[in-house]
Amino acid sequence: MDIATIIGLVMAFGSIVGGAVIEGVHVSALIQPTAALIVGGGTFGAVFVSLPLPAIIGALKAAKTAFLPTIIDHGLVVKDIINYATKARRNGLISLEQEAQAVKDPFIKKGISLVVDGIDPQKLRETLEADISAYEEHTKHGIEFYESAGGFAPTIGIIGAVLGLIHVMGNLSDTSKLGGGIAVAFVATIYGLLIANVVCLPIGTKLKIRMKEEVLRRVMVLEGLIAIQNGENPHFIEQKLMSFIGGGH
Repeated sequence: MDIATIIGLVMAFGSIVGGAVIEGVHVSALIQPTAALIVGGGTFGAVFVSLPLPAIIGALKAAKTAFLPTIIDHGLVVKDIINYATKARRNGLISLEQEAQAVKDPFIKKGISLVVDGIDPQKLRETLEADISAYEEHTKHGIEFYESAGGFAPTIGIIGAVLGLIHVMGNLSDTSKLGGGIAVAFVATIYGLLIANVVCLPIGTKLKIRMKEEVLRRVMVLEGLIAIQNGENPHFIEQKLMSFIGGGH
């Protein structure tokens, strides 16, 4: 569980609602199903128009990583690579075949298998870099989903407010309801801003950070395996990989 995400959401919504209450706004005034329908439906409807369905499904699945991330320990990555390097240096590259069978990570498994098969180092780099690029493109679709929603939501919120004001203007004869009607209309604007700036854009940013962490991990694995294939000293490989993470975390 990513505690920062939970704390951030609670802090953001709590501060906004708490501030409204302190100002004398009743909480019920902020709960408007019609405004929620207009802003929520309009925002995500626009996103559905913008992106292909597979990207949308992938983005919805990716949202869980903002709350339940896969913990990446770059120091442990270095340790594993050094273990492979030491074993290969002592017993030859073929000795890594058992490691390929035991490791669960598909990227590492593929890389080790290619090393054991004796693929040319340049081909190894090209193959694994293609995998990294494919991962980035796939993940960027999820990020684009939330960034697009964050861009559309405020505008849809304004549309909701305008619709509410149209309703108010159509009932000017009943002046007793004007204030409440206008207040309800502007709740749609609040919903749009909240969806954009408290939910969608922050989730998109967090997914971008997760992607960078995973790309760094894969690049470290790539460089480590090429170094192993070239027969480099494990200590030198360790120094090279530690430079990716500034000497360690």
